[in-house]
Amino acid sequence: MRFSLLILLSLTLTACGSDQSATAETSPSTTDKTPVGADLDPHGCIRSAGYLWCESTQSCERPWELAEAKNFTNSEEGFKAFCEGD
Repeated sequence: MRFSLLILLSLTLTACGSDQSATAETSPSTTDKTPVGADLDPHGCIRSAGYLWCESTQSCERPWELAEAKNFTNSEEGFKAFCEGD
C-alpha cells in the first residue's frame, strides 16, 4: 500500500514539474517586440495610452478627460473643435 502511494505521489509531482517546463518553452518572448508605451507621436504623446496632442492646451490630453473638464461633447469632432479651433 505504501509503495503504491509513493509511486502515485511521484507520478503526480513529475507531471506537475514537466508541465511548467513545457509552458516556459512555448511562452512567447517579449524581447523582440516593441515595449509598451513606445508609440510616441511627434509631440511625445503616448497614443496607446489614449493621449492626443491638443494645440490649445499645448499638452498631451485624453479626449474623454478633457471633454469632461472643459465641458464639450466627447467625440472626435468635439476634441478637434476644442483643440484645433475648427
